[in-house]
Amino acid sequence: MIDLRGIDLNLLVSLDALLAESNVTRAAQRLHLTQPAVSTQLARLRQIFGDPLLIPAETGRGMTRSTRALDLMEPLHLALKNLEAVVRHQPSFDPHMDHRSFVIAANDNATAVLGQQLMEQLPTLAGPGVRIAFVVADQPSMATRLERGEIDLLLGSERMVPASMKARKLFDEHFVVVQRKGHPRGTAPLDLDTYCALDHVLVSTSGGSFHGFMDEHLDALRRERRVVLSVQHFTLVPELLMRTDYVSTLPARFAERYRERLDIFELPFEARGFTLFAAWPPRNQADPAHVWLRDTLAGIAAS
Repeated sequence: MIDLRGIDLNLLVSLDALLAESNVTRAAQRLHLTQPAVSTQLARLRQIFGDPLLIPAETGRGMTRSTRALDLMEPLHLALKNLEAVVRHQPSFDPHMDHRSFVIAANDNATAVLGQQLMEQLPTLAGPGVRIAFVVADQPSMATRLERGEIDLLLGSERMVPASMKARKLFDEHFVVVQRKGHPRGTAPLDLDTYCALDHVLVSTSGGSFHGFMDEHLDALRRERRVVLSVQHFTLVPELLMRTDYVSTLPARFAERYRERLDIFELPFEARGFTLFAAWPPRNQADPAHVWLRDTLAGIAAS
């Protein structure tokens, strides 16, 4: 058996030309090599195959193919053509024709702001072969699940993106204060004293905390607000606010979805916002289907 590890692919390309031409000079011209170089390659090929491959013609003019060479000629040419097709093939993805399932990990803020629009637009963006599943972003396991291919894309703030992942910025976000229409405090702009005195609903994505991002800012100001309720999901808050006198500090894009039913106010102090990123494993960087998904989400974020 021939050890393929010892064969330079260029030798097989030269053999294909030699068998097609049955002439070292013409094969050299076809390969854009010198005749001595092709003669050296022929000698190496004879050694590898244990066969002369090309032998002097009985007429004394030119060369003729050996029986082994005739057997090699067609399958070798076909194999090289197939290999050429593999090398030249550019992978593509047609969302209207191809089949692909994607798993996106996100908290319910990102799912509501970006995911819902993606779901609504999916019938026009892609055909029935494209399916998308949204799962909860569990931060401690994100890197492992992305690396294993269990999750295709993570939507999260800079705090959530594992250092080993590729990432793309989708948008910058800031926070606003939200209350029900007809709230007893009225609609005057908030000052810091009023903000701290109100009853707040905190969204604790990790679950159960009464001290969040805004409280870190208030700590620096040596102030404290009254957090009376902690929930784990953003989407619970608007309906809750509509039925109570609680207020909540929420991402602005999320709050804007409820502007017709809730009043929105700027914070009465300077507070950092966050940047939402899409993150994915490096192996998916050039995957056309993955590129389509990332570009689609980026387009929704930009709009």
